Amino acid sequence: MPAKVDAATCTGCEACVDSCPSDAIEMKDGKAIIIEDNCVDCGVCVDECPVEAISME
Repeated sequence: MPAKVDAATCTGCEACVDSCPSDAIEMKDGKAIIIEDNCVDCGVCVDECPVEAISME
């Protein structure tokens, strides 16, 4: 299951974008969004997010 971003919590710091090994995260309107077709469910973004805005639900 692809990662999910809580847009209300996301601060737009781009830590997840920089850490994603499969280029599955991009920024839109200052918030991270997951490109589900590219996500490999590795969880790196969950660990890298400083505000815990990303989960693997």
